[in-house]
Amino acid sequence: QDPEFTQFYANPLYLNPAFAGSARCPRISLNYRNQWPALSGTFVTYTASYDQHVEALGGGLGLLVLNDKAGEGTLVTSNISGMYSYQLNVTREFSIRFGMQGTNVQKKVDWGKLTFGDMIDPRYGFIYETQEIQPNTNKSFWDFSAGILGYSSRYYGGVAVNHLTEPEEFYIKAAEGSKLPMKITVHAGAILPIAGSRDGSMYVSPNFIYQKQRDFNQYNIGFYVSKAPLVGGIWYRGGDAFILLVGLQQGIFKFGYSYDVTVSKLYNAS
Repeated sequence: QDPEFTQFYANPLYLNPAFAGSARCPRISLNYRNQWPALSGTFVTYTASYDQHVEALGGGLGLLVLNDKAGEGTLVTSNISGMYSYQLNVTREFSIRFGMQGTNVQKKVDWGKLTFGDMIDPRYGFIYETQEIQPNTNKSFWDFSAGILGYSSRYYGGVAVNHLTEPEEFYIKAAEGSKLPMKITVHAGAILPIAGSRDGSMYVSPNFIYQKQRDFNQYNIGFYVSKAPLVGGIWYRGGDAFILLVGLQQGIFKFGYSYDVTVSKLYNAS
């Protein structure tokens, strides 16, 4: 499964490549996620992105960098993605963007952090050297994604399909291979001014996302409310967690912190 961000609306290029250039002006986004920090071998993910609209190209360009560490850095994934979105103005109020994305994926295993059955002594634990043969612990491949986005000044929604070619990502070649499963994302949202806010600084923004990757499904539904300079919100991720959000925005800068309150059977540990 791909890493997922609770604040998906604050990581637009990761959500859908069609968002590239949608803000017109240059935009920089930085995201950090630490999943289940109370557990050992947690998942820590960073992303950084830049995008802007380029009138001469009739659309937007974007660059996205991702670093994901699983199992205390045992498996590290680093992605660099470039994307282009073409803008089609349907009316003066409504536009459609078609996005394409190419990604170079680098995966690396820290062999020294792995343990094997032949290292175990019944009384003293892991004391022996393994006889497992170390394979090439670096894997590199290309990945491609696409998306479509429709939006106006208040409403937006889209569909993204990641891993169109389902590239092989195995380290040790198996007969059936090990394909990176295609991920389908459907998302929608709105920015609705609150009555009495003349300058638009007070608004509520409901958002919804549904994702499917192989046999796994996930949906988030909720909203955030902004009254400059404060932002707050509450969300629900189906069968897993309630999400609380607090943030600040001042001029062109926005900052948010969210915490997932686990309600599944994992809550005692996480």
